[in-house]
Amino acid sequence: MTAVELRNASFKDFVDMPGKDAISWAAHFDAYIKNWLERGHWNYRQESLSGCMPEVELNLPGNANKTFVAMVFNDYLGFTQHPEVKAAAIAGIEEFGTGAAASPAIGGHMRYHRQLEEKIAAFFKRDAAILFTTGYTANTATMQALLKKDDLAILDMSVHASMYEGVQGTKVKTFMHNDMQHLERQLRENQGKHRSMWVIVDGVYSQPADLAPLGEIIKLCKQHGAYLAMDDAHGVGVVGETGRGVIELHNAYKDVDLITGTFSKTFGHLGGYVVADEKLVNYLKFQAGQHIFSVTATPASACILKSIDLIDDEPWWRSKLWENINYLKKGLQDLGLDTGSSASAIVPVMTGSPGLNAEVCKWLLEAGVYANQIGYPAVPKNKARIRMSVMATHSIDHMDRVLNAWEWVKTKMNIKNFE
Repeated sequence: MTAVELRNASFKDFVDMPGKDAISWAAHFDAYIKNWLERGHWNYRQESLSGCMPEVELNLPGNANKTFVAMVFNDYLGFTQHPEVKAAAIAGIEEFGTGAAASPAIGGHMRYHRQLEEKIAAFFKRDAAILFTTGYTANTATMQALLKKDDLAILDMSVHASMYEGVQGTKVKTFMHNDMQHLERQLRENQGKHRSMWVIVDGVYSQPADLAPLGEIIKLCKQHGAYLAMDDAHGVGVVGETGRGVIELHNAYKDVDLITGTFSKTFGHLGGYVVADEKLVNYLKFQAGQHIFSVTATPASACILKSIDLIDDEPWWRSKLWENINYLKKGLQDLGLDTGSSASAIVPVMTGSPGLNAEVCKWLLEAGVYANQIGYPAVPKNKARIRMSVMATHSIDHMDRVLNAWEWVKTKMNIKNFE
């Protein structure tokens, strides 16, 4: 590929390249990375010298900043650094050791696993849950176990990549993001033609950062005899009066057939879960491959029990988070920046052009702000954006530093707005 082709390429251009094998793909992709590095546009796998904190130190040769305001972590309530959560992780290790060393069916199911399953189920006012080692595998394994070639998955186009991977073994339709007329048409046209229909949505969408119109989706599913699965990884702890996520906004605890999520964001650790009817959960415990053939979560995950308690016991973290979200969004909008349809702790700035997006991200780092550039195929080609995640542990001073950086970048690049 020429330098111009590499500049205009995306990650997707190196997937299954025609006439080339995997070794050749890797060589072309290596050239792509080097091209981006030479322009100072590579913003991935930056080495952090500190943990999930409002400020981090990065190993960035050539950058004069020692610390950066970190807008990349989904630790929305700051629980990775909460002293009681850390103490609970240490206690779990002291009691059970550093690993489980077996899959759940043949020795790896321990007391803290049972307690986590019971507690996350109760959190959503349901009776049963199953644990996975990641939120990604919770989605892929569950979809693979439940949907086969005679079934139909109907996905919002903006659902997480894990859901797309999970439905590769079944028939698939999509509908335009949050477009209820399109969803209704897909349901109506496909009703009675498949063994089952599953509508698959996110609660909070990770790139648009908006919410699913869950009430309307539930109504349509009931009208057309479809099951409903919702992944609310980014909503739990953030949205709802008590932090139960989008499902709480609609009091729909009994109306969603599968609730999936992750412990890696609000809960401050690692792992995934599926909450559902007890019979369905019991089926998944022995039919979801990535559950039954993977080692179970380490004893440190006992800290999640404390994190779940803290959602209710210390609600001020959520209040502080929303104070930060609203302050940052208003400041960005006052600068004439487009924050899209964000209604969550994810605050994007829409730039449009992938090249412009990369340049903006480069100068934000120069200004001491560590944010993510998001482009195609994660979002449409003309919808590139800088993605920022807000945490309760950010201060107003941190938010001001971010806003000052954006103002400096706009002035430096002589940009009035991103259109």
